[in-house]
Amino acid sequence: MKKILVVEDSSFFGRMLKNKLTAETGAKVRWVTTMAEALTLVRDDASEYVAAIVNFNLPDAPRGEIVGELVACNIPVIVFTSVVNKEVREQIWAEKVVDYVLKEGVQSLDYLVALLRRLERNPQTEVLVVDDSALPREAIAALLRVHRYKVFEAADGRQALQIMAEHPQIKLVITDFHMPNMDGFELTQTLRKQWSKDDMAIIGISARGDNVMAARFLKCGANDFMVKQAFLTEEFYCRVSQNIENLENIAAIREAAVTDFLTGLPNRRHLFERGVRVWQQAVTAGTPLACAVFDIDHFKQINDKFGHDAGDLAIQHVAKILQESLPAEAVVARMGGEEFCALLPQGRESAVECCEAIRQNLELASTDILGSDSAIRMTVSIGLTAETDTSLEAMINCADALLYQAKDSGRNRLVC
Repeated sequence: MKKILVVEDSSFFGRMLKNKLTAETGAKVRWVTTMAEALTLVRDDASEYVAAIVNFNLPDAPRGEIVGELVACNIPVIVFTSVVNKEVREQIWAEKVVDYVLKEGVQSLDYLVALLRRLERNPQTEVLVVDDSALPREAIAALLRVHRYKVFEAADGRQALQIMAEHPQIKLVITDFHMPNMDGFELTQTLRKQWSKDDMAIIGISARGDNVMAARFLKCGANDFMVKQAFLTEEFYCRVSQNIENLENIAAIREAAVTDFLTGLPNRRHLFERGVRVWQQAVTAGTPLACAVFDIDHFKQINDKFGHDAGDLAIQHVAKILQESLPAEAVVARMGGEEFCALLPQGRESAVECCEAIRQNLELASTDILGSDSAIRMTVSIGLTAETDTSLEAMINCADALLYQAKDSGRNRLVC
């Protein structure tokens, strides 16, 4: 289990932090009140701590000495303090901390929790820094590594494009303008031909801090712009986090748009978006493809007898069996109501064998109703075709017609 270290001599704030972080993050929170206790705690297992939240003024470390000690242990440090003047702020950032948070109320705790969640996700987030000047490039890369981002570096636009080709999952590119071979404008325009603003963010940087430079970067496709010598460290982190979070929010919206809320399966929209490509590939390559439509028998009776919550359980149970039983390459979706559809990269005989096993499994299984001695027993009818037909929609309609034949023939059977 991940651990969070809290070093706070105030019993009020220490208890509040421990309770909040335990409830919100699920981490094991270790709370101590002095620097000596903290260093003893992390001496043998520093790598297990995802972060340390420390008070800047402690009884045995009144000038923030604990910050440097924990940073030296390679633990991300967040300073949680009541007062931060200019001198203290400069000292904090010089120690390469993740951030500082003022003790200002509930909002401060919410910001702290969001920051910890960001730190936990950052190791899976890849960032590319592009600058022909080694000193500023390495300085920016070092700032990103404090926040645990996975960082790549490139000395010019051409090298950047090569790295992007090798690591297309990079989510943020920070690029200078003045570079040999390819400047920042051209690099931004080239990247935008393959990666949209919804898929990857670009932040332009330059020593020239005029509005024209910023506008030109934005017109070329950048999401943001900063002046190299002018930005504060905390401004830099805020801009980077905001751009990454915008991408994550867009990805979450996209995922929600193609996911069935009740079962977690892809929905009808996803089936047709992805299924068309699967169908076209099978037709072009001449590879086998089967389409199966599943429908829970007498579903209305389940709802009428046990209630709609039990009906939801029945749908979730069938979805789970389909996920566990269908081939990993299959495209499976909830079409709506009690109906599911699957595209299987198999010939007719293999697909029939697979789907018949699912039918038998569901016939023999039952689903317990929470808080009740009753259990739901159910069966499914299945229509299956291995004829790719003239379109994906025609193939699904054919399987659906066969499903109705299974229903008319007595249910709990497969017709193909």
